[in-house]
Amino acid sequence: MPVLELDGLEVRYGAIPAVRGVSLAVEEGEVLALVGANGAGKSTTLKAVIGLVQPSAGQIRLGGASTGGRPTAEIVRAGVALCPEGRRVFPELTVLKNLLAGAYARRDRRGVEADLEEVFRYLPVLRARRRQLAGSLSGGEQQMLAIARALMARPRILLLDEPTLGLAPLLVQEIARLVRDIRARGVAILLAEQNAFWALQLADRALGLETGRPALGGPARDLLRNPYVQKAYLGG
Repeated sequence: MPVLELDGLEVRYGAIPAVRGVSLAVEEGEVLALVGANGAGKSTTLKAVIGLVQPSAGQIRLGGASTGGRPTAEIVRAGVALCPEGRRVFPELTVLKNLLAGAYARRDRRGVEADLEEVFRYLPVLRARRRQLAGSLSGGEQQMLAIARALMARPRILLLDEPTLGLAPLLVQEIARLVRDIRARGVAILLAEQNAFWALQLADRALGLETGRPALGGPARDLLRNPYVQKAYLGG
């Protein structure tokens, strides 16, 4: 059974349609990329999954159970975590307190401590900076912190919204390494990304969105070779 399923998802902001007819399924340990230009509906889809916006039609299922009408905190406890666009760390809190904020819905103290140590093991820069204010970190370090904070919720599926935005190429490579490590741990990832070439190299499957509608989809490697994708999404 897929970790996450969307069936005919539609979202409106007032009378304006933002997402129209999006259907997808994400399996355990899979990266599914949503690619498209700014305003294509990628971020809105992620917000609908975690309950920050309400669908006007369609179904969202987590592990086969509908999330309809459930508040965001309950969806987080059920296994969904969001790393938002623009990182949005808490700048006046330390790195350590940011990470612990990601585990706010958990009650397993020993598990939280073990996960914190695991984060420090594969992101040693955060261990070194754990007493620094998050606002003093570089952009790349803040992005790593934002992803790690989401992982502290111990999610079944991680929603990544534009994780490479504004980062230098070397840091983009580091984020790719981190995403691969997360996938290897069995966590499903729904990745929204304007950098289609980077996303398609990283993902198992992808769905292209244009003005809120699905335009095409399939295995990421096949889409990389698709002439329409190369022209419309890759600038080829």
